[in-house]
Amino acid sequence: MHSKTPLAALLAVPALIVGAALGAAQIERLDLKQMVDETRTDNAVLGTITAKQVFRVDHPVDGDELYFTRMTIQGKSLYDGSDLTAEVTFAGGFVSPNEGVHNSEAPTADDTRIGNTVVVFYQWTNNMGGDVAGNALYAAHGGLFRVAKAGSDQVVLGRGEGYAIARNVRVPVLRAEIEKLR
Repeated sequence: MHSKTPLAALLAVPALIVGAALGAAQIERLDLKQMVDETRTDNAVLGTITAKQVFRVDHPVDGDELYFTRMTIQGKSLYDGSDLTAEVTFAGGFVSPNEGVHNSEAPTADDTRIGNTVVVFYQWTNNMGGDVAGNALYAAHGGLFRVAKAGSDQVVLGRGEGYAIARNVRVPVLRAEIEKLR
């Protein structure tokens, strides 16, 4: 028996599904003013990564084998200057060399190495997936910036156009910019 459904209609269904999926996944370009807006981030910490743990969640609705990385950053808030220890979580990671998952939007292993000095922007999220709640790294890898020593200065390494910190900037200059914007 032959279907009377036109070929164009059959081809339109997958195109609609792909279009809907692409419409939901968008990359957001953020400048510093947008990143520090109180509707986007709760805080930013300048500090040292002192701990990192990858954990697995199996969830009846969201699925099995969800992996998350939680980092502890000890330092100071760039929003109010207070001492701050923040636990920040993002999707992806490996609990062992053979168990885990890559996430193309996650920061690199080099970026999240224990002992690194970083600037991390985050926002509280009630459910990152699998009912995991916590401070979510904002904008995935776009919310973490490495800090390097330049003589006696600390310099936040910019990531290029479209990122909140586009160019390298000295920490005191970044603090002043954030203070002015908040």
